[in-house]
Amino acid sequence: MNTPPQSDSQLAELDVEILLRFGVPNPGPHRAALFGDGAVAAAITVDRLGVMPRALTFLGEVVRAGGCRFAAALPEPLPGPAAAVARGWLEAAAMVVQDPQGDQLAARWLDAVAAVLALRVTHREATP
Repeated sequence: MNTPPQSDSQLAELDVEILLRFGVPNPGPHRAALFGDGAVAAAITVDRLGVMPRALTFLGEVVRAGGCRFAAALPEPLPGPAAAVARGWLEAAAMVVQDPQGDQLAARWLDAVAAVLALRVTHREATP
């Protein structure tokens, strides 16, 4: 099924926390939505807050090392105003993560968000 393209504004309105709660524990369409539109929506959100891709990559490493619950308890999981956004994502994932494989999946999703964000930054810098 093909869906029509969505604008940045439409994607930014997606509830990424809900996508995490359904996509992390459920392979199939829920996970595809999380890693597709959800990753793009998350990248748009943090891009608007001035986050650099390396911050998301680092957060993914923290999740790999300590888990979603540990990362959610950090005072500033992402810099500045993005901290509250990241905390919401991490808390949503922590609600459904049952084992280290779930934490690894959440970390891979953060890597996907970082990759989309990097593309947005690179494209913006290359556009006159």
